[in-house]
Order: sequence, then structure tokens, then C-alpha cells
Amino acid sequence: MTRPTQEADWRIIQGDCTKTLKTLPTDAVDAVVTDPPYAISSFRQGDETWDARAIRNHAKRSSRCDISPGEGFEVWCEEWATECLRVMRPGAHLLAFGSPRTFHRLVAGVENAGFEIRDVLMWLYSSGMPKSRRLTGDRGTTLKPAYEPILLARKPPDGTIDETLDRHGTGALEIGRCRTNDRWPANVLFSHSHRCRDDQCASDCAARQAQAGGIERRRASQIPIDRVFYGSKASRRERDAGCEELPARRVDLFPRAGRHKTARSRPVRNPHPTVKPVDVMRWLVRLTCPENGLVLDPFCGSGTTGNACALEGRRFLGIERDESFAEIAKARIAHWSKKPQEAGSGPLDGRAK
Repeated sequence: MTRPTQEADWRIIQGDCTKTLKTLPTDAVDAVVTDPPYAISSFRQGDETWDARAIRNHAKRSSRCDISPGEGFEVWCEEWATECLRVMRPGAHLLAFGSPRTFHRLVAGVENAGFEIRDVLMWLYSSGMPKSRRLTGDRGTTLKPAYEPILLARKPPDGTIDETLDRHGTGALEIGRCRTNDRWPANVLFSHSHRCRDDQCASDCAARQAQAGGIERRRASQIPIDRVFYGSKASRRERDAGCEELPARRVDLFPRAGRHKTARSRPVRNPHPTVKPVDVMRWLVRLTCPENGLVLDPFCGSGTTGNACALEGRRFLGIERDESFAEIAKARIAHWSKKPQEAGSGPLDGRAK
């Protein structure tokens, strides 16, 4: 895939998407590809992360005094999805990652906003740590994560699909651009471990574990998963690329692990806890956004969706609440696009301040 042309552009807006989205024009976005907060922390007593507070605030504003954290998360999802629906072109698709524990609330909120629910994709990666209490007798409270569901939804078309394609260029998935060995794209995606080598897959590799009987010494590039897309998990090198001039920070992903936790990680320049692989995001962008179209990510994080758009020749508009992550996103996207962002330029310039 070639680098983007001069027509491709990108922009990061630092702010709360529930407010910023209201400032964007209607029917201007060709696809939404995003990884919103999963609201897992909202079920932990005493948690003060921003997504937990947002859920509690929605619960307080609800007319039902007995609203649960899960219902509050659903209301919050409906709020941002309603604004996404407005800014998207008719027939445009939305892809949103979720957690198995709260995914049903995400789907309900997006559907309540007016989207058509089209499918659920599964991203399998195998590697991961269980966020579980270690109890006596080799017992615990959760299973180890090995997949994430991805909601595929669509704004209702403007007439028939053919009419919508003619009027807006949206309404269909880019099947031809996402085939794997000439096969029709499936709704399952695999990730190799970033520790896989050319001559051997790592023990926690999802691609390896999916094969009957396991694979001990096959070349990773020759593993016969010819019906689905697969790429590698984001390595530390990929996460930090473009952030060389930013300060390094430590990140503790498992603060509740207690005495069983492993040694603290070394300082990193991109401490975002849920960085998605660029290859996976490229495939999703390619699937849902027409060539030269505009992709919106209202939960931009450290900018991986923008990286994917830069590499796929799509324009990109990201919204990120956290100022430090917004700066990381700008650095990473500038690295992948190989052209600096000019102040005041980018998609929908002048429409959102």
C-alpha cells in the first residue's frame, strides 16, 4: 500500500467528544472506527477514572433513581452514538471495539441512537493477563481475555443501497479491498503475538492455537489461516514510533495484582493501556471507508486509527479528551504519515474549535 497522496489529511481535536461532536457538520463523515472506553472500571467501588465518573453522572441525570452502572453506560453510549449518526453520511458504517462484559450495553446504546446493527466481528489475540483476584485453592474471579468483540453498525441508507452509493459513496463494505487469499472477508480476525518469529510462533499466539494439534515449528507467514485476516499484536516499538521526543512514563496496567504482580514495566513514551495493532486497524479502515474518504474516531487515544488512515490514504479526524494522549496521537500519526500537521489545517477545519 502506497503512502497517502497530498489530498489525504488528518486532524486531532483535544476535547470531550460528547461536546465536540455537536460542533461538527451533518452528513460529513464516511466511517467511524473507534475504541471507546469499556466501562469496566465503573463496576469497581471507589474507582475515579473519567469513564466511571461519566457513567455516574448519566445515572444521576436519569429520571430513574435506581439506574445501574450498566444502564448508565448504555445511556452514555447512546449520547455519543447519536451525534456520530448525525455527522455520518447515510449508509456510512461504524466499527466500535468493546469488552465481553459490557458489549451488550454498547450495542443497545448504538441501536437506540438509530443505527442498524449489521454484525459483530471477533478479534482473537490469545495473549493477555487475567484481571482477576488470586484466591486460595487455585481459584479466581475472571478468565483470561483472548478476544474482543467489534460492533459493526450502519447509518440507515438514503433510499436503496445503490441509490445511497450513487448519492453519497457509502452504504457498502469494501469487500474487494479486504479479501484474504481471494476469499470473502470473514467476521473473525486473528493476531499473531509480537513475539512470533519467522521460524516459530510464540506459545500464546492466537494463529498457532487455532490450528488443530498446534504448530511447533512452522513459519509464521505460512500458517494456513487462509480464510481470515491476521496480523501481529502491537509491539512496544510500534506503540512508541514517532514519540521519541516525548517524555517517558511508567505505566502499571495491573494495580490490583498485589504480591502476584510481575515487575513494573520500564518507562515508555506511549503509556496508553489499550493500543490496537496498526495492521488490524488498517484492515478495518479499508473495509468500511471508501478510498479518500473521511474517518472519524471520537475516542482517538494514542492515534492508531489515524496511523491506519495515513497508511491507507484516508482522511482522519480524531477527538481525544486527554491532553497527553492527544499529543502522543499527533506525534504517532505524523510519524506514520511522514508529513507534519500544520496548525489550523485538516478535515472540517473551522467547523470544530
